[in-house]
Amino acid sequence: MTVGHALPPPTRAGRAADPLGRPPALLLVPAAAATLLLIVPLVAMVAATPWQQLPSQLASESLQDALWLSLLTSTAAMLVCLVLGLPLAWLLARVDFRGRGLVRALVTVPLVLPPVVAGVALRTAFGRSGVIGEPLLELTGFAFPFTTWGVVLAHTFVSMPFVVIAIEGALRSADPEYDAAAATLGASRWTTFRRVTVPLALPGIVAGMVLGWARSLGEFGATITFNGNYPGTTQTMPTLIYVTRQSDQDAALTLSLVMLLVSILVLLALRDRWLGTPP
Repeated sequence: MTVGHALPPPTRAGRAADPLGRPPALLLVPAAAATLLLIVPLVAMVAATPWQQLPSQLASESLQDALWLSLLTSTAAMLVCLVLGLPLAWLLARVDFRGRGLVRALVTVPLVLPPVVAGVALRTAFGRSGVIGEPLLELTGFAFPFTTWGVVLAHTFVSMPFVVIAIEGALRSADPEYDAAAATLGASRWTTFRRVTVPLALPGIVAGMVLGWARSLGEFGATITFNGNYPGTTQTMPTLIYVTRQSDQDAALTLSLVMLLVSILVLLALRDRWLGTPP
């Protein structure tokens, strides 16, 4: 009788012992510290929140206006990111052209920009005296700053890199041989994009859009620098929290709890992609 490889003995929990041995404490301790560093502030905020004020805060007109504006502008920004970012992500993932690395690097610059610098850059380009803003104002009488459209523009600027990078990764994971097969059957590049590439990468595209939407919802620095803080027009939830904190700490905690709940809902929406149990 041939004796096979012996299986490691089961542990108390019923799982096989790790053949590599126990994880070293030099790794477990900092890992635990990192987990606590991320969790403790959120738990402390939830514990300090005056829950009895939550119904009245939810019923307040200022919160409803700010929340509605945040949802509206974030959704509008994601539509812009889809229309502009999906073609850009496809170009970076599927077309080999000179300067592609430079374009990708420029696209990711807003990821590392301080939010206030992003707001200053937007004002320099799209402000009333900006490179684009001044001619636009002269031709149409419209200016982006201090308007709801300005909020959408700021959200698009800071969220586009997240969307493009996520969608590019999804497109790269979709086997390009399917595109080649479609081409051999006579499909044009546009038809292949619509009927083959996008359907194959659709789950990743949706995940990238949700991630960008969440980033847009939490945008603060560029928005307030470029558009100010006008209730009903440019005051989003983050700017409302910032202003409220200066006068009412308890109300700011309650408003922050609302944003935390929205963030948790976003994570739940993405649980199958990023929170699934590994094999």
